[in-house]
Amino acid sequence: MKTHPHALAPSLVTGGAVCFTVFAWASAFVSIRSAAAAYSPGALALGRLCVASLILVALLLLRREGMSSRGARKGILLSGIVWFGGYTVALNWGERLVDAGTASLLVNTGPILMALLAARLLGEALPPRLLTGTAISFAGAVVVGLSMSSESGGSTSLLGVALCLLAAVAYATGVIAQKPALSHGTPLQITTFSCLTGTVACLPFTGQLVAEVSRAPLSATLNMVYLGVVPTALAFTTWTYALVRTPAGKLGATTYAVPAIVVLMSWILLGEVPAWLTLLGGLLCLTGVAVSRHRPRSRQAPAIPADVPASRLADTPGR
Repeated sequence: MKTHPHALAPSLVTGGAVCFTVFAWASAFVSIRSAAAAYSPGALALGRLCVASLILVALLLLRREGMSSRGARKGILLSGIVWFGGYTVALNWGERLVDAGTASLLVNTGPILMALLAARLLGEALPPRLLTGTAISFAGAVVVGLSMSSESGGSTSLLGVALCLLAAVAYATGVIAQKPALSHGTPLQITTFSCLTGTVACLPFTGQLVAEVSRAPLSATLNMVYLGVVPTALAFTTWTYALVRTPAGKLGATTYAVPAIVVLMSWILLGEVPAWLTLLGGLLCLTGVAVSRHRPRSRQAPAIPADVPASRLADTPGR
């Protein structure tokens, strides 16, 4: 089968999808903080999901992909309610009650849960490099969280801690539910119908959204729209694209880069110069991701000279 000379390698496309997702989800933390001053957790979640649903449905119609098969319904229902709906509300609420460092630390327990659930429920392997990379990245997340917490005064709330942990569990559960569904539909189909399910689950917050959108400043509303378009509609689609081609545990480990990128974005966009301890934690996060995604080179068979007769190949040991 001939390949186009200018076609990108599948691994590069998957890597690009992962990088876009991580950067988009990192930017969401900044937007959530900005919008949360004007929108309550449920209203912000509903507004974000409504915007994302409109974008995703439009893309689905343009691509004429239609409905996913019946086999995907269970995964769509679970990931839509738990991840798109539950995670979004819990994270919005949790970030109101704890500082950003603590929230980042607690939510980043999600990839660990994801790797364990993937091994238990999906039969995925837990190679030593994944466990080592996860441990390094989690240590980095702890360092970033403690550093940012100390800078912000360390304000914590038991309810806020519980909500962030709930968000981490919802995140891990949603990914594990979504993985089998992707064998019954395209990434765009699974993302679209999961997002629509999450939107329906958040409809009880409609009254709050209508009341708050009329008095919210334009900047907060634009942040809500951004959350719907980039971190949700686009990033969740690129995530599911990568999830089809990558084990859930391994892909989850890449999100440990999010705290490091949040620190970098805050440095560039908000002028918040991070402490050396924060930079060290970010470096550990990125190192752990690199370790978890490292793929040892397989030994290549020695080249066979073109002038060797076929009769001699049959007598070659090991062939």
